[in-house]
Amino acid sequence: MHKIKRDDLVKVIAGKDKDKQGKVLHIDTKNSKVVVEGVNMITKHVKPGAGNPQGGIVQKEAAFDISNVMLVVDGKATRVGFEVKDGKKVRVAKATGKVID
Repeated sequence: MHKIKRDDLVKVIAGKDKDKQGKVLHIDTKNSKVVVEGVNMITKHVKPGAGNPQGGIVQKEAAFDISNVMLVVDGKATRVGFEVKDGKKVRVAKATGKVID
């Protein structure tokens, strides 16, 4: 179980896109990378192919380190911990003690 999951709302806390918020699109747990919607945009030159017959220059999100994001709970970036409740391990917002799932 990880502290950040797909479709979570997160806030960027470091880097060129600091203070931006977005939804998590993809997580690479092996390399501790995360892709967030609308954050860390790069320009990529794409060859023509089946998906993009025209080719050209495309703007897309790039992965960055998972340590540069915090989960947003009730509009605030918060730390996440784990507790056992009713025999299940659940994610909990540290500041409020609120269960996140």
